[in-house]
Amino acid sequence: MPSQVAASLPEFFVGILLLVKGADFFVGGGSGLAARYRVSPALIGFTVIALGTSLPELLVNLQAAAAGEPDLALGNVLGSTVANIALVLAVVAVVNPGALREEGAQAGQVAVMLAAAAFFSLLALRGVFDLPAGIAMLGVFALAMAVLWRQGVATEETFESQGIRDYLLTGGGLIAVILGSRLLVESATRVAVAFGISPFVIGVSLVAVGTSLPELATSLVAAVRGAGGISVGNVVGSNTFNLLFVMGCAAIVLPITVGSYTDVLVMLGFVAAILPFFSSRARVRRGWGLAMLLAYAGYIGLLFGLI
Repeated sequence: MPSQVAASLPEFFVGILLLVKGADFFVGGGSGLAARYRVSPALIGFTVIALGTSLPELLVNLQAAAAGEPDLALGNVLGSTVANIALVLAVVAVVNPGALREEGAQAGQVAVMLAAAAFFSLLALRGVFDLPAGIAMLGVFALAMAVLWRQGVATEETFESQGIRDYLLTGGGLIAVILGSRLLVESATRVAVAFGISPFVIGVSLVAVGTSLPELATSLVAAVRGAGGISVGNVVGSNTFNLLFVMGCAAIVLPITVGSYTDVLVMLGFVAAILPFFSSRARVRRGWGLAMLLAYAGYIGLLFGLI
């Protein structure tokens, strides 16, 4: 067991390096694309960048569904959604609460995410995410994207386009964050399996955190660089992608049974907890970020039976 852990360490650190540098490129390219097409940075974060940073969740869930591991797929979606709020957005609020100022919040996008979580929770009452549920989720997702994109034309240019370099930075950054997250997930999962942890707990904790690292790296870099709209749009967009698109695709591949509705309610509670992040007072935003980090630590502790 110690040799297996030691063998995973190089992959872990290479994954971190790819994530951090890739996120820097990704945000730079995404900001340039926002200027080029006169689309608001928040909408770029909600769609293009959110899709890119949600690809690890999509790949993990499709692989899990194809391998007959529905618990891992469900755990990854629930855990990633919670992590995006209580870990990613919380860290951004602590590091730079100004990135979450009201004008960067994009109320319409937050409302779409809350509606997606409610729709997901209603479907979960059926006890299974099957083919009809998957089709319904993908249909609602497509409708939401179409409406938001029409409303997202920017009235003024916030960033400067860098020409073809925007595409190279976005594409290269995307590849780096996907490869980095995959290395981290695989190395962490091998260690977890070696200790006999259940697939659902692996999915909702280690795999979820690993697949949320692109969101964390991208949102944090965006916040530090003053692109608060991308930070917020990335988080709420990623959650919408996870709950509707990622889970919808997985449900089409394999019916996914909801083992405990309590886990869905916990996710719904964390999603609703996004609202205080947009308080008009920076001190409140930073304090709420710290509170969410503590709540997330308690959540993980309960999952592993440490509390």
